[in-house]
Amino acid sequence: MDHASPRLEHTRLAPDAFRAMLGVSETVKKSSLGKQLLALVDSRVSQLNGCAYCLDMHTRELAAAGETLQRIACLAAWEETSLYTPRERAALKWAESLTLLRETQAPQERFDALRDHFSDQEIAELSFAIAQINAWNRLGVGMRLPVGPRPIALKAA
Repeated sequence: MDHASPRLEHTRLAPDAFRAMLGVSETVKKSSLGKQLLALVDSRVSQLNGCAYCLDMHTRELAAAGETLQRIACLAAWEETSLYTPRERAALKWAESLTLLRETQAPQERFDALRDHFSDQEIAELSFAIAQINAWNRLGVGMRLPVGPRPIALKAA
């Protein structure tokens, strides 16, 4: 279903909340995790939540960062490939755990798996990043933020 305009101009109607969300996003971007890992997590969470607006945005970030089309295309089935590093796999598994919280309850083994690849600070930063993209997804889907046709430029491999 294509939507030409959002349900509400939520950023105008609640500007303080919007600015606060932007502030958290800027802080998350400054974390030690790196832009590529954050964009992978943001894209995967947006896939799970069905947020076309955020998925479009973060796919563009991945492409701009030089991510391969193969890894972008296979992200929805990341567990079925060897295209992602053990660190990325641990982050994606944790992202799915926190996004699908009702089903997963964020099990201890998934948390423990993070410790092989991330410091405690990075685990905290990753968890904030996951919480933040879930919040943006809820606004994107809830407000029906539109996505129009626009080519995504990929860098040559």
